[in-house]
Amino acid sequence: MTNDKTNQFIGAQKYILDSELAQIVNVSMQLEMPLLLKGEPGTGKTMLAHAIAENLKMPLIVLNVKSSMKLVETLYQYDTLTRLNDSRFGDSSRDVSNIEDYLKMGKIGQAFTSDQRVVLLIDEIDKADTDFQDDMLDVLDQMQFDIIEVDKTISAKHRPIFIITSNAKKDLSDPFLGRCNFHHIAFPDPKMMRKIIDVHFPNIDQQLAENAIETFYKLREMDAIEKRPATRELINWIRALNADPDFKADDLIDKEVPFLGVLFKKSGDFSRASNYSKRRRRF
Repeated sequence: MTNDKTNQFIGAQKYILDSELAQIVNVSMQLEMPLLLKGEPGTGKTMLAHAIAENLKMPLIVLNVKSSMKLVETLYQYDTLTRLNDSRFGDSSRDVSNIEDYLKMGKIGQAFTSDQRVVLLIDEIDKADTDFQDDMLDVLDQMQFDIIEVDKTISAKHRPIFIITSNAKKDLSDPFLGRCNFHHIAFPDPKMMRKIIDVHFPNIDQQLAENAIETFYKLREMDAIEKRPATRELINWIRALNADPDFKADDLIDKEVPFLGVLFKKSGDFSRASNYSKRRRRF
């Protein structure tokens, strides 16, 4: 177990960090346990891994989990097709008799074989089935895996920092949950969102920031929204407002809300937001 207090995560340039989240990140690193993050899309789960890598000056490796993914793909791939072609046509610089020439590390394999300690982000683990989840944690616990084609064991040179995210679309197994530290990242409240906006737009007009955030939360609170706009949509929306030379901050109070397509990507949500905007203007 590492207990190097000089290697503590304290946030990054454009990642606003609350004290509770900072504590669970640092505790997870000290206990050498994966940190499982849950929360709706747009709460900063994925960006936290980027921020840790930036702050601790470590490489970041990202494993985007897919529903059809097999664990072995995340460890290594054996390119049998290329080896077959090389053996048939004989125009390759590779040694056909050496299977290792046709092995390529997957994302977990890359993290294990890296000469430098890395942050490994395992994104959207809830897309995978239960067997994948549990078998993956076995590998992470043991810090090694076997390559059966060459009867070789790969052991991690350095234990990565594991950040695992879930959008809670599917329940995770009890054994999986029991082997991780857990933190739920709530959607930022208006006060926290103002800090985030100030980081991304240090010279923003104060009235624009206040009116944009107020309008944003009113739109998020509409009924029957399938995909509520997240922080990244708010940031892009403010960029769009700033790019319009005819826009004034007061327009968000007494006129129809502009650029709704930046906030809402589903046609039904866009229609509801548009109707809400028109009704609001009448009153």
